[in-house]
Amino acid sequence: MIRIQQVKLPIDHSEEDLYIKAAEALKVKREEINSLSIFRKSIDARKKEEILFIYALDVDVDHDIKISKRNSNITLIEPFMYEAEATGENELKNRPVIVGCGPSGLFCALLLAEKGYNPIVLERGKKVKDRVKDIDRFWKDGTLNESSNIQFGEGGAGTFSDGKLNTLIKDRSKRGKKVLEEFVEAGAPEEITFINKPHIGTDLLRECLVNIRKKIIGLGGTFRFEECLTDIKVKDDRIQRIVTESDIIDTDVLVLAIGHSARDTFEMINGKLELKAKPFAIGVRIEHPQKMISEAQYGEMAGHPNLGPADYKFVHKCKNGRSCYTFCMCPGGVVTASASEKGGVVTNGMSFHERDLENANSAVVVSINPEDFGGEENPLAGIEFQREFERKAFELGGSSYHAPVQLFKDFKEKRVSTAFGEIYPTYRPGATFANLWECLPAYVCESLSEGITAFGKWLDNYDRDDAVLTGVETRTSSPLRITRDDDLQSNVRGIYPCGEGSGYAGGIMSAAIDGLKVAEQIIKTYKTMDKTDK
Repeated sequence: MIRIQQVKLPIDHSEEDLYIKAAEALKVKREEINSLSIFRKSIDARKKEEILFIYALDVDVDHDIKISKRNSNITLIEPFMYEAEATGENELKNRPVIVGCGPSGLFCALLLAEKGYNPIVLERGKKVKDRVKDIDRFWKDGTLNESSNIQFGEGGAGTFSDGKLNTLIKDRSKRGKKVLEEFVEAGAPEEITFINKPHIGTDLLRECLVNIRKKIIGLGGTFRFEECLTDIKVKDDRIQRIVTESDIIDTDVLVLAIGHSARDTFEMINGKLELKAKPFAIGVRIEHPQKMISEAQYGEMAGHPNLGPADYKFVHKCKNGRSCYTFCMCPGGVVTASASEKGGVVTNGMSFHERDLENANSAVVVSINPEDFGGEENPLAGIEFQREFERKAFELGGSSYHAPVQLFKDFKEKRVSTAFGEIYPTYRPGATFANLWECLPAYVCESLSEGITAFGKWLDNYDRDDAVLTGVETRTSSPLRITRDDDLQSNVRGIYPCGEGSGYAGGIMSAAIDGLKVAEQIIKTYKTMDKTDK
């Protein structure tokens, strides 16, 4: 197989144009190409008058071709598939238990099920279908179900997001390839395997999760929803059993894929497992017209069906030394009410697959370090730090889960807004004008003001006066880490911290990859269970 990189074509090209370009690059006739597949596809919008698609193509031809070493854009490649073998020798007396049904727990369970380990997956929340009803009710009238919400339930917090599947980590093991292919098999569009910034959208992602769950069950796994872990029992520094609200389960392997909002679980394991505070970030959600973002990025080509809605990603180093950056940008989406505890307001963002709603939104957040909240002495201090500002936002919004909002011009002047401009907030159940300086630390607000102003120099009108800020964004990542060793186990043998909540990932893709890593370690350590032992 030959890989050709830097294949550039206008945005209105045809599939046949890919074959023609490949033939030109290899100096062969078009009919000599047996097959062609897209390895990577991205957009080059640096010249708005000539926006291009940039491809990396994998091509098979019907005869050998001499590849010049002087042309780094044409290389021979060997197909490399994801492989994981069960080579463990230790006896597994009880079924492995995975706590959490987010991407890390789900993909850990999938690999274990594929290899015959019959995992049990415990999830405090509900299945997607029932979870949607609880969330819709919360968004309608502010009735919060503390066990079934944006943070808890099948698929984890990412279920109600843009469904981004990009990751900054290297993928030499092809775990990412495995994740993307499983999503495609479960119903996601095939393009996610090759586009530069893949996303599924909350609507398609919900369907995929159900299909992956059904696949795991078909392979011998078990799911137990609405069942929360309440205690762990340790003997001789090894996991012996776990306690849930309704059962006691003996297990030799416990995977803690609990998500970044499982605060009661963190409190329960503190003192039993080694926890360390870690950096995270807090801030606001900012909303602009999606049309404005697309025009700023694509110029006159904005709105072209082959381009879709534009996105952005910014980082600014503030004068106070902190980083201000955009996070989880949702083109054509909405700001979501994402609380999981009573008396707190939490925001997040969500887009459907088509990303066709009026507003674009993104978190704009500021780095927070353990010394900001006393994390050196108390690993749980970051949780209380988050809670403090979530509760202040709740009070500012009227103690009804309405979110406090402020126009950017008024935010800079520390003045409560009195009327919206051209942009209206999408947050439900509602928004209340307030001064966001009263529900965030002053150094965060100063950084936000400076950062958003700087972003306006990179994207026209980003710092417009009527941009809507909605508070507060506090759940960017876990405020702590459950430490693990080179075998991916905690200080208690048999317990495997996993995914974003345990401090080892930052998004759907990296969490799913971490789930596979943990499962690989388990199958390298323990023998496959006899399927008759279900």
